Amino acid sequence: MSTHLQGSLFDQTDELRLGPLDGLRRTELDAGAWIDVLPGWLSGADALFETLAGNVPWRAERRQMYDHVVAVPRLLASYGAGDPLPHPVLAEARDALSRHYVGELGEPFTTAGLCFYRDGRDSVAWHGDRTGRGSREDTMVAILSVGEPRDLLLRPAGRGGTTVRRSLGHGDLIVMGGSCQRTWEHCVPKSTRAAGPRISVQFRPHGVR
Repeated sequence: MSTHLQGSLFDQTDELRLGPLDGLRRTELDAGAWIDVLPGWLSGADALFETLAGNVPWRAERRQMYDHVVAVPRLLASYGAGDPLPHPVLAEARDALSRHYVGELGEPFTTAGLCFYRDGRDSVAWHGDRTGRGSREDTMVAILSVGEPRDLLLRPAGRGGTTVRRSLGHGDLIVMGGSCQRTWEHCVPKSTRAAGPRISVQFRPHGVR
């Protein structure tokens, strides 16, 4: 797959290395929701982007939207519990997150979903990961981003409130926890500005989608 990635000026290495998670900074939202953010958790993230872009078996999906079938504006890949992940550093990241959050989450992250945003026309609409247990229980979704930064927006679900914006790429980590999937929504909007390719890796516990 042909992509053009503008490399990060702050990550000039091909050595893939995860940093410590003690640099996570938490932002308390309302209704029991929170986010943790750690910029640049993964060093060598641009090299991982190139590997994932070229080697993951990406699929393009089409979905029913009212009376039309439309193309999903991003490419997708998914890995269930027990499936080998497309790079060893992703398994290392999943295990590190499981250890770090075991006291709050009480269970490991087991699955990984990948989204490939090829340019600014690719996006994901407002939603919460409420299929399965996320609709009724507090849970966590951890997202590792590689490639060019794109904005992730969060807003309270079904009510007014301030929109929270985080620009994520080049090895950045965000974890959405507490009631976030039930009481807040998130999206990656389309961009009218020039936007390079980005891949997000979403780690989830069993039964959360």
